[in-house]
Amino acid sequence: MKTLVCTEPGRFEYATGEQPELKEGQAIIKIKRIGICGTDLHAFEGTQPYFSYPRILGHELAGELVAFDNAPGFEVGEAVTFIPYFNCGTCIACRSGKPNCCVNIKVFGVHIDGGMVEYVSVPSATLLHGEGLSFDELALVEPLAIGAHGVRRAAIVPGEFVLVIGAGPIGLGTMEFARIAGAQVIALDINEQRLQFCKDKLQVAHTINALASDVAEQLRAITNGDMPTVVIDATGSLKAINNAFQYMAHGARYVLIGLQKGEICFSHPEFHKREGTLMSSRNATRADFEHVIASMKRGEVKPTTYITHRVLFDSVADEFESWLNPANGVIKAMVELE
Repeated sequence: MKTLVCTEPGRFEYATGEQPELKEGQAIIKIKRIGICGTDLHAFEGTQPYFSYPRILGHELAGELVAFDNAPGFEVGEAVTFIPYFNCGTCIACRSGKPNCCVNIKVFGVHIDGGMVEYVSVPSATLLHGEGLSFDELALVEPLAIGAHGVRRAAIVPGEFVLVIGAGPIGLGTMEFARIAGAQVIALDINEQRLQFCKDKLQVAHTINALASDVAEQLRAITNGDMPTVVIDATGSLKAINNAFQYMAHGARYVLIGLQKGEICFSHPEFHKREGTLMSSRNATRADFEHVIASMKRGEVKPTTYITHRVLFDSVADEFESWLNPANGVIKAMVELE
């Protein structure tokens, strides 16, 4: 079985591994699609927290179910995806209904080896039915669930202005689910091409280039002087995260989906006088995954429009570094396996 290993930052190597054998409580999936996400790119760069090398990357996955134990309702041969966050079930987070931030969590492709392989073995309890969706669509359920979870954390009220910072795949999904929740979405990014994508493909009415000298003034104009009542960061950029505190309305909620290694710095008096709420949003729950799949089936989200680059598995090592270059216009790269 061919595998692709990130041996150290900036280096991939193909290797041969043993095809997994079926074990109790596990399921084996033949991988058909691998979506490349920010976590993979940051791991390649060496800037991803919670990371060690060598590591097999990949957690945006879809494939064919070839064997399983204790997965009632599933059938061999059906298209599936799965929840790639393996929780312990016993810690304080799990007991509180928050398995997405389990104390002992093992994220597939981050804490443990992931899906840049031909076959994977995963807990049967994490499986999700394909529901008639394509392999492309199923591989994009996980990144959309990240955005959906952040939106749920924000508890958006229909009609309020929601600023989403970062128009990469996670940010785009966040915008989509903020719209579904009834928000008036504002997109903020430094890349004009991505901002245009937000207008053309997602019908985002308000876009702002973060490099502009009058971002706050533009936000005031859009929000009738109030500023956004929800701010969501999907960049993982320390500068963007710190800057966004000034964009909060009084009483606003600020949700951090993006992740970086440094320390957040902001003015306590400015934050305090707003009675602001700051929260993180980590991974997603089964409810978020099911919400995404249902929304995709209803046609409310069409994530295949995000796919700008396709590559065969054997070419990933050669192509991967190019996806880090903004000039190449990558929104979502999709890896295909036979």
